[in-house]
Amino acid sequence: MKRDDFNIMSNVKLIESLKAELLCIIGDFFKLLSKGSNVAQDAILDCISGAIILLYILAERLGYSNVAVDESMKKKLKVGIVEGDNIEKDGKDLSRLYIHIKGR
Repeated sequence: MKRDDFNIMSNVKLIESLKAELLCIIGDFFKLLSKGSNVAQDAILDCISGAIILLYILAERLGYSNVAVDESMKKKLKVGIVEGDNIEKDGKDLSRLYIHIKGR
């Protein structure tokens, strides 16, 4: 087996592992939210930040840079802002996130 073949197989295995871990985090997140307001806020924040980290790593393993992901998010946020998405209308969430990402 060539070294390149091993790297590809190793990368595929890691991607599958990241996908499984992401599903577990999302499952944990939904379980926490279903428990109501008595849930530790740190646990919810852990799930959210963990999912974001995994998605960035997964994107990189799939060939997308962190900058490319950020640029794609900015484009999507701009579209939502311009088109008056319901989330934007309710509380300017998209605008705040766009400003945050733009400021990095």
